[in-house]
Amino acid sequence: MRFAFKTAPQNTTWAEMLAIWKAADDIELFESGWLFDHFYPIHGDSSGPCLEGWMPLAALAQATTRLRLGTLVTGIHYRHPAVLANMAAAVDIISAGRLELGIGAGWNEEESGAYGIELGTPRERSDRFEEACQVIIGLLSQETTDFDGRYYQLESARNEPKGPQRPHPPICIGGGGEQRTLLTAAKYAQHWNNVAGGPAEFAHKRDVLHAHCADVGRDPAEITLSSHVWLRAADQIGAVVDEVEALEAVGLDLAIIYLLPPLGPSVLTPLADALAPLA
Repeated sequence: MRFAFKTAPQNTTWAEMLAIWKAADDIELFESGWLFDHFYPIHGDSSGPCLEGWMPLAALAQATTRLRLGTLVTGIHYRHPAVLANMAAAVDIISAGRLELGIGAGWNEEESGAYGIELGTPRERSDRFEEACQVIIGLLSQETTDFDGRYYQLESARNEPKGPQRPHPPICIGGGGEQRTLLTAAKYAQHWNNVAGGPAEFAHKRDVLHAHCADVGRDPAEITLSSHVWLRAADQIGAVVDEVEALEAVGLDLAIIYLLPPLGPSVLTPLADALAPLA
């Protein structure tokens, strides 16, 4: 079992979040750290403070030396995929090849509507996401990219310099839509993240993903399987260990421990000590 952590950049401060990441960078058990990428808080009061994901991610790439890092996940409708590909290349360079590129189809109606960012119907989101994956992979791996889709059109498009990871940073797709999201993950992802749900739901989604892999001729072993495991208070570490063990029994590769404010760096060592026997 492998382990990561996630900090929600909502209802907290940059200084508090930075302290967690600096402390975690010194704890070998945690292989990666993750942020979400939203403009409104998604837990609790949506009018509270919330940092978007990519500017802090670039800063955290400079503040750490070992941790791999990414957004879990970026809604593809927030930024044109050509812009996102350029951002990803820059963070991969800044981090010396530690970026994990987390993307999804998008879902948050409140912030999208408030900003006038078109979200679309579920089918439109899935169609757009499928195109965006192709655009991003092309721009991160090819000298030039041509693309003629419904949502995106590129003509001899360049993205230079590219990051050190080849052919591109690992792509993590988050979401559990069985007909489209998991099919897109089977086609393009190196990592699939299960957003929520217990072991039975995780096992079911895993089986759907693997069936899609068979349909597209993909070896499912090429895709890391992860899930959020929520830690809301320091006295709940034992429950986290139990949940990780249950998920491991049904095929989990990477447990991403979601640290909710006001948890700070002091929780990291006892958490790592409790999880270490499972590593």
